[in-house]
Amino acid sequence: MNRLSLALFAVFALSLSVFAADQAKAHKMAAHKSPGSGPDVAYLQKIWDGWSTMKTANVAGFYNQTPDHTFFDVAPVKYNNWQEYEAGVQSYFKDLKSLKLTVNDDAKIHTVDNTAWCSATLKEESTTNAGKYAMATFRWTAIFEKDAAGKWLIVHEHVSAPEQ
Repeated sequence: MNRLSLALFAVFALSLSVFAADQAKAHKMAAHKSPGSGPDVAYLQKIWDGWSTMKTANVAGFYNQTPDHTFFDVAPVKYNNWQEYEAGVQSYFKDLKSLKLTVNDDAKIHTVDNTAWCSATLKEESTTNAGKYAMATFRWTAIFEKDAAGKWLIVHEHVSAPEQ
């Protein structure tokens, strides 16, 4: 009787560990992106393609424009709302002839209900008006909220460059 009980307990314990491993794997995969549940990498790239045009009108629709959202960029330190952000980045663009921003393959997206957040590094290639070509890598973190129409809008963003 004890051997049978021990064998049944061993089978039960093994079953639980296999179930737990499957659940951990499913959770890890879901943390990176559940299809259809939030922004995906193509959506993130669409945002940066808009920034690459150097026209804020091409990205305004990706940002929540109510006055209570903070955005951090490479310079200056902080914008208190979309209107400040939109005006501030224009000074950065005035010295550029071309800009290309690409989301690298390290992008991670997490979604819970109507909130999503992402982190990625970005590749920048630019040419100044004087003809100087430059490349850089930036860090990007964004928080999205789904609006009433079902569109994912950025409510907080942080872009920074590693110190050289």
